[in-house]
Amino acid sequence: MENRIDDDLKSALSAIPSLNLDNLEQLRKASYELALSTLPVHDTVSVSEQWIQGPEGAPDVRLRVYKPIEAYTSMPGVLWIHGGGFMLGNPEMNEGLCQRFVTEANCIVVSVDYRLAPEHPFPAPLEDCYAALTWFHEHADDLSVDRSRIAIAGASAGGGLTAGLALLARDRQGPPITFQMPLYPMIDDRNITPSSHEITDPRVWNRESNLKGWAAYLGTNGRGDVSQYAAPSRATDLSNLPPAYTCVGELDPFRDETIDFVTRLMRAGVSCEFHVYPGCFHGFESMVPQAEVSQRAISEYVQALKRALKGK
Repeated sequence: MENRIDDDLKSALSAIPSLNLDNLEQLRKASYELALSTLPVHDTVSVSEQWIQGPEGAPDVRLRVYKPIEAYTSMPGVLWIHGGGFMLGNPEMNEGLCQRFVTEANCIVVSVDYRLAPEHPFPAPLEDCYAALTWFHEHADDLSVDRSRIAIAGASAGGGLTAGLALLARDRQGPPITFQMPLYPMIDDRNITPSSHEITDPRVWNRESNLKGWAAYLGTNGRGDVSQYAAPSRATDLSNLPPAYTCVGELDPFRDETIDFVTRLMRAGVSCEFHVYPGCFHGFESMVPQAEVSQRAISEYVQALKRALKGK
């Protein structure tokens, strides 16, 4: 893989330590502390927290809400779902991106702090996201949001939850979703594509980490027929889903499952925009944000979201 990496990313990758998922508690603490220590402050964006009722019998769910200081009525909304292989992550890690959505896509963002695996396997994380989507829709007026223009988006495992949430909301006849943006989504538990075997570099999300992530997320649910809501690549009916945007790096283990998913979305009549970034590994734009290709990728999906929300 080394000789295929984008030059701007290659120099940064040499300083990245190998990913070790054996001590999740330590990784979660470090990730949260790092996020808190680098929280950006934007003088035109207000950030607040909201606790909402979780799924039946489950604890309350924490949300972070991002709004323009001078919000106007009937703004579009975005439910953001963070990544982390279903085992890691928190809303604070995407603070800068959520603020950028607010300022550049002219929207109000709700980021959901869903429960993590393996302590809380499927369907707990997805049900938390569904509870957040339902709350967002029901409280749209209070948030100055146009409930007919609520999109869902997320990256990696958050992208997988985004795709699963679109399917779940369709089949439950739940809150309408105007647009979905599952970025380089984690959607296929089978790990049988060429790209899922190809990427083994321990410094990035690879085959080994992916196997661990799926085992944690599925738990006992992985022993039989895996639900399409857990692994959206298994869905046989992709019709009547919201329009989509996604992207993936050429050197991402999710490359092939993303290409297949996009192809089947379009065959099902779902409008879709898709980008592949040469020489890029999983999560490249968040790991090396200063690289030219990273800045381009972020700009392209922020603008795609802006166009989609403005189009209604």
